[in-house]
Amino acid sequence: MNTLPAKRHIGLIGGGNITRTHALAARAASGLQIAAIFGANAGKTAALAEEFGATAYADLDAFLAHRPMDLVAIGSPSGLHADQGIAAARRGLHVLTEKPIDVSTVKTDLLIKEVRRAGVKLGVFFQDRFKPEIKRLKALMDRKALGKVILADARVKWYRPPAYYADSKWRGTLALDGGAALINQGIHTLDLLLWLVGDVASVDAQKTTALHRIEGEDTLTALLEFRNGALGVFVAATSICPGYPRRIEISGAQGTVILEHDGIIAMDMRDAAKEGAQRTAAEAGQNASSAAVADAGAHQAVIEDFLNAIDTDREPACSGAEARKSLAVTEAIYESCRARRRVAVR
Repeated sequence: MNTLPAKRHIGLIGGGNITRTHALAARAASGLQIAAIFGANAGKTAALAEEFGATAYADLDAFLAHRPMDLVAIGSPSGLHADQGIAAARRGLHVLTEKPIDVSTVKTDLLIKEVRRAGVKLGVFFQDRFKPEIKRLKALMDRKALGKVILADARVKWYRPPAYYADSKWRGTLALDGGAALINQGIHTLDLLLWLVGDVASVDAQKTTALHRIEGEDTLTALLEFRNGALGVFVAATSICPGYPRRIEISGAQGTVILEHDGIIAMDMRDAAKEGAQRTAAEAGQNASSAAVADAGAHQAVIEDFLNAIDTDREPACSGAEARKSLAVTEAIYESCRARRRVAVR
């Protein structure tokens, strides 16, 4: 007789804005209960724990020892993701972490090695992969409807006010953010570009800090060479006032598709009737000017996929190895900016 898996218990690491998004998504997910929340800010952590019926912790070791708990969702500063994920894996807990997987591929590889040794799952919140129009675009690319891909460009021309960085101890720092506009804001779109077009072989990039008083960049451009021969242009910024919806344009031998924010706004194909060249109205894209996540539905989809991966012993939709790809390209882009030359992606 088939039986449903028992209710699972999740612990949340972070205590900030994204942890609240994780909590909303976890509460909405089927068969999941929020058990505990750990965060450096005791007041915020206690308030979240009270709101979601969980136990608050100020000590990571004590939090990881909480039972029952089957998995953790990490929403702490990016530079802590791998260390905290390794600590959780060593306690036998499955690990679902925010993007980027970490700020270092060296630490990322240690995390991937540790979860394999512990026999637990590792997933990453690249929730855009679950949005309906983006899934539609992925299906189109998988069936090679564009033919040979020639050119792909992506633009994340967003704006963050000075307070976004000034009021944070970690945003825009090299140690905990790994940079700024690219690794924090742009990496979602970089992940999509790799997912849709393919792996990148080399990059040539430049960056500047034009507006904000931060260690990392607020304006960056990169030229990409894909392994399949396509060329690409990537722009990431938090300096473009008032901020505009992210945009991805992919052109192949058989036509061009344009994604703006989360919707396909143009599908201009040689055989338009065959592909059904539908368009959707462009959305304003709240992320263009605000860090707030208005809808936790895509995060819920990530969590539910991760739970299913645990239950069926498969890889999550965005595994650690998948998430490493965008970080490796990010590292190459930053190296290119420092060295002022083309850099191969490792």
